[in-house]
Amino acid sequence: MNLIVGVGLRTGTPYAELQDLVTTALHELAGEVQLVVTIDGKENEPAVQQLVAQLGAELRTFSNDELANQPVPTPSEQVEQLKGTPSVAEAAVLATGAELLIPKRQTSNATVAIGVWRAAGYDVRDREVVQRVIAERRDVRRGFLDLPVDDATLGRVLEAAHRAPSVGLSQPWDFLVIRDLATRRKVHDLATVQRDRFAASLPEDRRAAFDGLKIEAILDTPLNLAVTCDPGRGGRHVLGRHADPRTTMFSAAIAIQNLWLAARAEGLGVGWVSFFEPDEVAAVLDLPAHIELVGYLCVGYVDEFAAAPELVRSGWAKRRPLSWAIHHEEWGRRDTSIVDDALQAAQNAVPATGQRVHVIVGGDASQLHQADALVVDLGADRPPADFGVLWRPARTPAEAVEFGVEIARDLALQGVGHLVVRLADSSERAEALARGLQVGTSACGLTHSSA
Repeated sequence: MNLIVGVGLRTGTPYAELQDLVTTALHELAGEVQLVVTIDGKENEPAVQQLVAQLGAELRTFSNDELANQPVPTPSEQVEQLKGTPSVAEAAVLATGAELLIPKRQTSNATVAIGVWRAAGYDVRDREVVQRVIAERRDVRRGFLDLPVDDATLGRVLEAAHRAPSVGLSQPWDFLVIRDLATRRKVHDLATVQRDRFAASLPEDRRAAFDGLKIEAILDTPLNLAVTCDPGRGGRHVLGRHADPRTTMFSAAIAIQNLWLAARAEGLGVGWVSFFEPDEVAAVLDLPAHIELVGYLCVGYVDEFAAAPELVRSGWAKRRPLSWAIHHEEWGRRDTSIVDDALQAAQNAVPATGQRVHVIVGGDASQLHQADALVVDLGADRPPADFGVLWRPARTPAEAVEFGVEIARDLALQGVGHLVVRLADSSERAEALARGLQVGTSACGLTHSSA
């Protein structure tokens, strides 16, 4: 095992005292000490320096702030008052990303904790960088600067994309770099046509909100990237692909995510354009017939990265809470029941405004006569794909209630302010889902009526 020794000590602690404490703690473990960690300012203590030299280890220190929020098992109020952290030795080990094996051992002047360094773990500083680039990634459509992207920077971004995992290491992606303005104009024209078609399909109130959104930056950036997928790459026996051929497309999508995060770290904005038929763009780009277009990206330097996604800032949509998405062992077993959570939220719900949606429970696609209609199909057989139809084959009335709550809350996150609910089916499950819709609307401050 690669071990880490966390140390906390008073100024002037004798080396013999610290050495005995460390030796006793390590006696229970088989492994080599790779790292000694402590709080800033203690690296100059002679006892710490001698310990590092004896063990042949590296020394690393962390600031008070970096240690303060570590969840130590044996906190001390006195140490927290003096150092700003409840346990220097334990917190320093945890700050490296290690797993704590031996909690704090102490003498009158020193404390020691031992951890094991897991190969996949980063220390707190590096973890914060990873989390930061994920949190600050944006789908950028505005604010691009008239600056070229040099080949070295683009190469680093594409190298990150090319390091993505892929099914059977088939690496089904290719990256087509497009700088030619004439080509980009053709793609832009395709996107404009689809934008107009989408706008025409929207209810009037939703169309007004959409008119203020920018959906692409094809001509605003110095380059575009088409990310493609070869679904047959690697031949017949690609490991892991035989049961689910979709994994090739998933692999290409992961490459795009890698690209996006690397671009953010380089200060490059990326916007994914999806307002066109892939086959039409493939024709403009003269792609071979066997190659599928996965993503079309606009890439360039920007004047800023917004604090929140544009769709959130514009009020078009909001993020779902993580707690709604985590289930334990079986579907629906969340840390907090989504139904109970909705009932509680309804007590403090703020009245919402937004588009009106007519929800037809137990219907089918034949009832999508108006733009603001949404059908909830409860049948056992999957209906043909249609974004106006939500297929929710609830197995029990309780699950139907949960589905109803979730549908209402998800619609609220997409800017819906009023639900008109009509039952096209008098079954127990249909009535239960309708009850769930009412609970969900109350939780989000939506108005609700029955047709």
